[in-house]
Amino acid sequence: MSDPNYPAGTAARPRPSTVTYAGYLLYLVAAVQLIGALITLPLIGTISDVYEEAYAGTDLDGAGSIGTATVVVTAVVGLVVAIGLVVLALLNNRGKNPARIVTWVLGGLFFCCSVAGLALTAAGSALTPSSSGDANVPDEAEVQRMLDDRLPGWYGPVSDLLSVIAVLAVLAALILLALPPSNEYFRKVQPVWQPPVPGSAYPGYPQAVPPATPSQPSGPSPTTPPADRPDGDPDDQWGPPPSAPPPSGPSTS
Repeated sequence: MSDPNYPAGTAARPRPSTVTYAGYLLYLVAAVQLIGALITLPLIGTISDVYEEAYAGTDLDGAGSIGTATVVVTAVVGLVVAIGLVVLALLNNRGKNPARIVTWVLGGLFFCCSVAGLALTAAGSALTPSSSGDANVPDEAEVQRMLDDRLPGWYGPVSDLLSVIAVLAVLAALILLALPPSNEYFRKVQPVWQPPVPGSAYPGYPQAVPPATPSQPSGPSPTTPPADRPDGDPDDQWGPPPSAPPPSGPSTS
């Protein structure tokens, strides 16, 4: 049976391992995004309390709602990214070149943003400027230190590990999708000419149907008596032969 994804007269190409592994890596990144959201959402209350305490009595009083909104938006974005990566992986496995292009674009943006976030986290307070000139307002580095003290000890290392895994997996997937076997798989399928089989219709043309011939009777022709018919047979369907006329002669009175 022919593959419906390929036109008639073409052979379905097997999917190379580079595309398969790239799909697995995209699934891995989607799982990392989901895990990150699941471990962050239960900590919304703690994060909100830290922001409320840090900015209490300042112009940013009530910043707990800002921290809550930040966590929620980050979790929702992570879930959307995970769903999008799964869809792109499925389309890439089917050889859809537009999906590969979208994967390169979104994957490149994800890689750059993740690397920038890891760099800022590693730099710490050395690259974090003060929030304002008010001495009563703590800077972002101070708020981060408060978060580290209030959040579980495993949260920071696990978050950093998930980010590193996601960055490396995205980079590897983008490279695999750009290798020559992947390029050949995503190239448009060209029809393969096949010689016609003797007795079959030429591809692309309807097969000629021979005209119907009238059926012939299986018995002898009604106008031609059989040669071996016994003359005078009463059961013969042709009847007895005609009798000869009497001889003509001189009449006697």
